[in-house]
Amino acid sequence: QVQLVESGGGLVQPGGSLRLSCAASGSDFKVNAMGWYRQDPGKERELVARINHGGSRDYSNFVWGRFTISRDNAKNTVYLQMNSLKPEDTAKYYCKMSDVYGVEYWGKGTLVTVSS
Repeated sequence: QVQLVESGGGLVQPGGSLRLSCAASGSDFKVNAMGWYRQDPGKERELVARINHGGSRDYSNFVWGRFTISRDNAKNTVYLQMNSLKPEDTAKYYCKMSDVYGVEYWGKGTLVTVSS
């Protein structure tokens, strides 16, 4: 019933910025929290940032102060503004949505590459 589509990834130089977007679509769902996770080959998927329906935000320590998560509830869309990007930020970034019943949905991911 739910599809998540990410966009905004690409190649950027160290110190640059990117803005990721994720839009949820479908029927018979009620969004609670939305967030961003990332994964490098050979590593576990890890939390980047998340935001609940009321706007409360959580950030992982390795991105705090550089990334900002926001959402537009009317559009069922979550954004991730990434500033001061580092090579170690290179990963595939996945959008995640949790509905009011705790069911989780994942997007297919968008690749972010930080390199000079």
